[in-house]
Amino acid sequence: MFLPILQVNSEDIPAYALVCGDPKRAEVIAGRLEDVRELAFSREYRTFVGSYEGVPLAVASHGVGSSGAAICFEELIRGGATTLIRVGTAGSYSEDTPAGSLVVSTAAVRAEGLTRQLVPDGFPAVGDGRVVQALHESALEQGGVVRQGITVSLDVFFQGALDIPHKTYKRAGAVAVEMEIAALYVVASLRGARAGAIAAVDGYADADLAAEYDPHTNVVAQAVEREIAAALGAVVKLARADRG
Repeated sequence: MFLPILQVNSEDIPAYALVCGDPKRAEVIAGRLEDVRELAFSREYRTFVGSYEGVPLAVASHGVGSSGAAICFEELIRGGATTLIRVGTAGSYSEDTPAGSLVVSTAAVRAEGLTRQLVPDGFPAVGDGRVVQALHESALEQGGVVRQGITVSLDVFFQGALDIPHKTYKRAGAVAVEMEIAALYVVASLRGARAGAIAAVDGYADADLAAEYDPHTNVVAQAVEREIAAALGAVVKLARADRG
């Protein structure tokens, strides 16, 4: 089966897939694989396949925002992916999770517009427990600050006439905010796949903590390297458990 948006053939998609927003990050992740080859680069969707420690693996970029990202998730699952892990960035809600930290998302607040068109309002966006555990264990092995908890998925990035409800979600106990995890978790639930997500913190979302936003510091770059290693390590843990 040909997947028309990713522009790849389903027989090329393995069971495990890492997804990220940035096509350049997909290339970086793919550089860690063996026998890697690029399948396609269409719009924001760049897809590679290879293997890591003997585990066949796809890497695909999905761009920014839930709607476009969900298309990527849907087609990967239709192509045969059964485990998807998002490797992204997020804004922190607390001083104990500064830039350079890693956050493993156990569940996501559905504050974006896509999932309300897929499932009822009360339906939760929850990561698969096995995937989340593998990600958390692998992240701890990388060192540095690691947090685990509920993240928020929002469509809005820049302030408009309305206030962005960061303080509300912070008071509710959310640890960080990004734009696509809720879509990943809901699509995976709908399609019978399992999913998890890890994010490198690139700054504070809370205006009381935030300085000038700069996601291109060495601290953030190092965190991205650690999260990539953690995601790859999680895939190996999951594959071993699946075989066992």
